[in-house]
Amino acid sequence: MIRPSPLARSPLWLLRLSAAALIGALLAGCSLPFAQQPTPQSVIVIVTATPDPRALPTALPDATAAPETPAAAVTPEPLADTPEPTPAAGGLLERVKARGTLICGVNADLPGFGFYDSVRGRWSGFDVDFCRAVAAAIFGDASAVEFVALNTSGQNERFDAVRSGKVDVLFRNTTWTLGRDASQLAFGPTTFHDGQTFMVRSADKITTVEGLAGKKICVASGTTSEQNLSDDLVSRGIVFDAVLYDDENKLYPAYDAGLCDAVTSDSSQLVSKRQTLANPEDHIILGDRISREPLGPVFIEGDEQWRDVVTWVVFATMYAEELRVDQSNVEQLNASSADPRVQRLLGLEGGFGEKLGLGNDFGYQIISLVGNYADIYNRNLGPTTPFALDRGPNKAWNLGAGGVLASSPFR
Repeated sequence: MIRPSPLARSPLWLLRLSAAALIGALLAGCSLPFAQQPTPQSVIVIVTATPDPRALPTALPDATAAPETPAAAVTPEPLADTPEPTPAAGGLLERVKARGTLICGVNADLPGFGFYDSVRGRWSGFDVDFCRAVAAAIFGDASAVEFVALNTSGQNERFDAVRSGKVDVLFRNTTWTLGRDASQLAFGPTTFHDGQTFMVRSADKITTVEGLAGKKICVASGTTSEQNLSDDLVSRGIVFDAVLYDDENKLYPAYDAGLCDAVTSDSSQLVSKRQTLANPEDHIILGDRISREPLGPVFIEGDEQWRDVVTWVVFATMYAEELRVDQSNVEQLNASSADPRVQRLLGLEGGFGEKLGLGNDFGYQIISLVGNYADIYNRNLGPTTPFALDRGPNKAWNLGAGGVLASSPFR
């Protein structure tokens, strides 16, 4: 779908875009070499942003960039028109138990976070492991998950999949925003504190956001990234050209092919996608951040028991790290720990699992089968992975180094 930037809504923009359209038509008619653009060719429109206060954007449709579903990935049936959700209290947990598997929406093309390996038939990633943690809590089996690859548009659009019940929960690099929270969606604890920035070529010597003045910046159309780009750079008085793509599968190849000077998204996504470029070492990610992006699980609104289940599964991974309980020592601590906090986390006292509709040992099941937060992070994003992504704020609050991750206590 062709969708101009919100900056193009002022009369000045209409004039510029009309002129651009006329020039494009003349060029096409003359069969100039510009018609021989190399693939990818999904540029929707290029709009020049100016620091005109009247051009500040209004809210954009909420979505983040997403890949097309791989042929080998699990794909839901086409979604019908989405009705207003009317879940009964506690209903979803019982339906999941009766089904015997959790249906979890994920990204299938973001290595490190959500990725489907069609050769090995295997799912991996930080978000994927949180799906497994929910399954471990419910079934005592981390493999009792059906993964569904979700996009930000089309029949597998992620939020429609949640509202319609096609998936039980969504773990897919999704930002918690007011607009989304107010549209029949509910959010669990933030699993990854992120921020939007830019990837540029080392050879261009761009080191700050101000260095992007006059540059072409690739961005996924209709996303929070597009809105953040407009909000921040216009507020700074930086003039730039936004090159919009409605398909993230073509966004990064376009940047790699030189069709824009920079590409913008969440820093974690840029770290992942840099590894897919022809020469990753030729590109750098700027240290500047233009937004804060709290990423976490999404589920249907109105089912408080299900909200509690997802929330306390996430908290269990964080609380375990706070208490230094991990996959390597959980068996020993389960057998011998005298710490009442550890005993409550592992279900040895308190009976909290039953109050959620789970086994009292749900925390033990999560940590033994999947791990604590650090286990999940290091396995998928840590120093031994190709990404070596510094945890930054994604550290436990009590372990120093500026961490902000914190669980409500198990008591």
